Amino acid sequence: MPLSNRAGSLTIATTCFLLTWPAHAQVPSPVGLWTTVDETTKEPKALIRIVSVNGQLQGSIDKLILKSRDDPAPRCAKCEGTLHNAPIVGLKILDGFRDEDGAYVGGTILDPENGKTYRSRMTLTGDGTALQVRGYIGVPAFGRTQTWTRVK
Repeated sequence: MPLSNRAGSLTIATTCFLLTWPAHAQVPSPVGLWTTVDETTKEPKALIRIVSVNGQLQGSIDKLILKSRDDPAPRCAKCEGTLHNAPIVGLKILDGFRDEDGAYVGGTILDPENGKTYRSRMTLTGDGTALQVRGYIGVPAFGRTQTWTRVK
């Protein structure tokens, strides 16, 4: 093939690739840092870091946003077993989520305030800046949802 034909083919291939680049862009995922909000006061409460480990998502409390009257090093007093009295900061509260058609299912969420673990599912909203986290007993209809905001 003459050099000019190869150059023309390369230009066409490059153009096609660049035109389809958005299709190759990474789809948002829950991996990252999220702010939770206190349901009563509506103020930021904690930062949760979600990571992928062996293809499943898990999340831990990265930082608490404390008031001056709060215990500076709270522990999970109501947790059971090995988590009893574990420090809240660093506590794994999300575990076992897998991606199923854009919803993250099959996981559990620990509520450090009452020490209970619930089945859970997560869904990204909009452009991936909000995460709907639903904890439930039995079926998702019997639960509650929190909206977490991605930290930029």
